[in-house]
Amino acid sequence: MFGVKEMTMILLLLPTLTSIVSWLLDIASLILARALNMPQPLVLSAGMAVFAQVQAIETSVGQSLCPRRLAHRLRALWRALS
Repeated sequence: MFGVKEMTMILLLLPTLTSIVSWLLDIASLILARALNMPQPLVLSAGMAVFAQVQAIETSVGQSLCPRRLAHRLRALWRALS
C-alpha cells in the first residue's frame, strides 16, 4: 500500500496540514462572526451549544429507535392486539 518513503512524507507533512486546517477554521469562524455581526467567541460558544443540543436529540432519538426496543414494542403491541 504505502512504502516507507511515502509514510515518512505523510508524517512530515501532518503538522503542516493540521496547522493549515486550524488556520482555515479560524478564518471561517471570523468571516461568519463578521457576517452575523457578533464577536467571534460568541459564535464559537453558540456553535458548541448547538452541537450539544443536536447531539442530545440524536442520542434520545437513537435510543428510542434502537432495534431491540422497537422489536420489544412491536411484540408488546402485537400481544395487545391479539
